[in-house]
Amino acid sequence: MAVKTKATDKTKPAAKAKTVTKPKAATKPAAKKSAQGDGTRENPWKLKTPSGTSEYTMYRDDTLTPPAIVCQVGSTKLMYDARAIDDLHAMLKKHGDWMPLGAADEQKPAAEGTVEAWGRSANNPVGGWYGLKKGLRGRFGMYMPPLLEALGLAEVEHNAKNNRMRAK
Repeated sequence: MAVKTKATDKTKPAAKAKTVTKPKAATKPAAKKSAQGDGTRENPWKLKTPSGTSEYTMYRDDTLTPPAIVCQVGSTKLMYDARAIDDLHAMLKKHGDWMPLGAADEQKPAAEGTVEAWGRSANNPVGGWYGLKKGLRGRFGMYMPPLLEALGLAEVEHNAKNNRMRAK
């Protein structure tokens, strides 16, 4: 479209309309909705930590008592009670809002009101730790949330720090 100017009667291109862009959200978009792998020892789920900085695998082992989710992070093997998947999802649904992850090693205290604190609380359905290997029972808030996200049960934030999750 051209516009005539009064002084010279020449035409010049009309000014382009400004494009309004929405500010970026503070949270990175959620990761993939389904995990690679089928959760078996032979074909484990391939996952990344919420910050996206580390990769690890998980699989369900029903031959253990109790059945467990085995988490392999490098050469370290952690194990969590398999019922943690359903219990965590139920707790998040009841909570109804975003909950901080608060990942911490077993030897360190977990921040109140976090997924990590719930995963070791005497008030959760197992009455304590979901982690099954003494000395390696922590980090529930680091490794279980991406699994729930991959299974389509939860949304997880993917920032460098201070991530949260909520039930779907």
